[in-house]
Amino acid sequence: MIPLLTGIDRDHHLRNGLIGYLAAVGAAVDVGEESCTVDPGDPASAYVALDVRLRRHPGRDMALVWDERHGWAFAMETHSGEDLLVLSYLGDELVPAPSRVRAFVTAVRSAGGASGEPVPPDLSGDRGDLLALLGRHRRVRWAATVPFRPHAW
Repeated sequence: MIPLLTGIDRDHHLRNGLIGYLAAVGAAVDVGEESCTVDPGDPASAYVALDVRLRRHPGRDMALVWDERHGWAFAMETHSGEDLLVLSYLGDELVPAPSRVRAFVTAVRSAGGASGEPVPPDLSGDRGDLLALLGRHRRVRWAATVPFRPHAW
């Protein structure tokens, strides 16, 4: 049998992989999963609220943002509720190891802002490749906690 992924299957695998990856990145940058959000839309994206401040912007919240086109970026919240202000892009790898994301955050903090790519890199590719990259981090939440109980029809 050759299994074929449907759109629902792809969305499920993407969401689970992205949730697992974001949990690993969150742990690497010392924030809990409650500080992370994912959007498996097109493009898939993620947000990690950081518990850090920059000396140059002491009253601003910082965040990591990720999308499947540009990868990770270090961003600053605005006071007006508008889009985040991207200070730096990690660049060159769409799904880097969580330890590399942590090193990126450390470098940006040490530099007081910009450290890395100032222009968004184009890392977009095939969604199947993204699924494979995120598959290493996929979590199957229900498999271990909810036993299979077939319905009696």
